[in-house]
Amino acid sequence: MKSVLILLFSLTSIFIGVCISSTLEASSIEITILYDNYVFVEGTEADWGFSCIIKGTEKTILFDTGTRSSTLFHNIDKLKVNTKDVELVAISHLHRDHTGGLFSFLEKNNKVTTYLPVSFPAAFEGRVKKSEAKVVSVSKPVEICKNVFSTGEMGTQIKEQSLILNTSKGLVVITGCAHPGIVDIVKRAKEVIDKNIYLVFGGFHLMEKSEVEVKDIISQFKDLGVEKVGATHCTGERAIKLFKKAYGDNFVQMGVGRVIKISELIKNP
Repeated sequence: MKSVLILLFSLTSIFIGVCISSTLEASSIEITILYDNYVFVEGTEADWGFSCIIKGTEKTILFDTGTRSSTLFHNIDKLKVNTKDVELVAISHLHRDHTGGLFSFLEKNNKVTTYLPVSFPAAFEGRVKKSEAKVVSVSKPVEICKNVFSTGEMGTQIKEQSLILNTSKGLVVITGCAHPGIVDIVKRAKEVIDKNIYLVFGGFHLMEKSEVEVKDIISQFKDLGVEKVGATHCTGERAIKLFKKAYGDNFVQMGVGRVIKISELIKNP
C-alpha cells in the first residue's frame, strides 16, 4: 500500500509540474473567429453558431464548425485560412450550430484527430470514422496536445466540453455554448490547472437570464479572477452589454474575422 501511495504521489507531482512550469508562450497564440452571430471583419458572414481556429499551439486546432458549411467556408476563404493546417478538431456539443460544418470540413481535411464528448451518438462517431478521421471520446479532463486541455464532458441534460489553453499570461478558456453553466466551466478550468484565468470567450448561454442573474455571474467571474472576457454567440444582447459595462477595456469584442493575439490584449481595438 505504501509503495502504491508513493507512486500515486510521484505521478501527481509530475502532472502538476507540467501544468505549472510548462506553458504556451502567449506571443505565439493566435485565435481567429470563423463563425459567430456577429461580423468583425467586413466581407465575412454572420450566422447563428460558433467556430474558431487556434494556432501557435503544438497542433493547430479547429474548435466547433458553426451551422452551415457554406457560411463556414465563405469565412474560411475570406480570412485566407488553410484547412490543411488543422491537425485537431474539438467539438463542444451535439447541437447543429456547432457541428454543422464538420463533415464538409472532413471532406477537405480528414488527416485530423477529432475530440468528441463521450455522450455523442455512435452514429455520429461512426460517420466521423467513415471519413477516415481519428476519433477520441472525451469523458474526463484530458490534454489534447501540449498545454491544451479539454474540460472533459460536463453537464446533465446537454453535455459539453470546453477548451483550456495554459499560457504564460494565464488560462484561456474557450466555450461553445456553456450549457453546463459558464461559472462551473471556469471553476472546472481552475480545477484542471490551478492558475489565474486570463481570458474566457465564446458562447455563455445567458439569453434567458435576468439582469440580476447576469450581474451575479459577472460578480462570480470577478471573484474567480477572470481578467478578460469575450462573450458572444448565445450569450444574449443584454448579457453582452452587461459584460461590456463591467469589464470595460478588458472586454474583448468578438465577431467573425476577429484575430485574438493573446499577448496583445491590452484594451478594446
